[in-house]
Amino acid sequence: MSAVSFSSGHHQTGSSGTTSVRVGAARAIGVASVIAYNWWVAVPFVPGLMNSPNEFFSDLEVAGFRDADLMQHADLLAGSLLIVALLLRGAAGRDGARREWKWLVAFAAAGTVGGRFPYACPEGLSATCRNLEWHLQLPLHHYIHVISGISEFVFLTVAVILAVRRTQGETTREARVFRVIFKGLIVGYPVLGLAYLSDRMGAFIEPVFFVLFSAMIIEELFQPAARESSPAQQGPPPAEINESPPTASPVGGKRVRVTGSVRQ
Repeated sequence: MSAVSFSSGHHQTGSSGTTSVRVGAARAIGVASVIAYNWWVAVPFVPGLMNSPNEFFSDLEVAGFRDADLMQHADLLAGSLLIVALLLRGAAGRDGARREWKWLVAFAAAGTVGGRFPYACPEGLSATCRNLEWHLQLPLHHYIHVISGISEFVFLTVAVILAVRRTQGETTREARVFRVIFKGLIVGYPVLGLAYLSDRMGAFIEPVFFVLFSAMIIEELFQPAARESSPAQQGPPPAEINESPPTASPVGGKRVRVTGSVRQ
């Protein structure tokens, strides 16, 4: 008689189930982080919160401003949740590790720091604030916020470039999304620079980047993981060879040596 074993199949099914739960949790947490990150969506519906289309949303987080603490905490929450989501999701993709993953983690960390250390004054609205900033006469937390904000843009942009290179030549959805985001950044950066230097239309330009960054995060989190596939896609478990000692079996008065049995 041959022994039948399903130990390998159970191991694969259990491992796949664990991966699916972990990836599902990462996606749920990631979506929550993106919602917190986009707190700016509610600002136009709150009378008196934004007084000019020339403001940048980051100017609303100046210490002492109306509801500034709420917005700072939203940024802090968004960055913290995103770090957890990315660490749970991991760098693995369908074709191996994704090089952009560590840059996304750095982006999330920079966002967390920015939420912890707010502006001291609205540089986008006040010429005096801008002058004090250039002469390094503002508190340290102001400059930490400036550096963390710049870092967010740099880290996310590098992640997009690496993702575009990784999927170059592909026609998958993720490749198309990465290319659209990359093109959006190419067009958006000169316009953002112009808005910053002229103090014009910041409230319309900045959200474009928030949307592009959010799309990048969502696409990265919802890419299939390396081991995230259904049992049907994985195929049947490989056969195992029973390495038990040979036994003898009488057949027609003769003894036949059986050296092993195949387990399916």
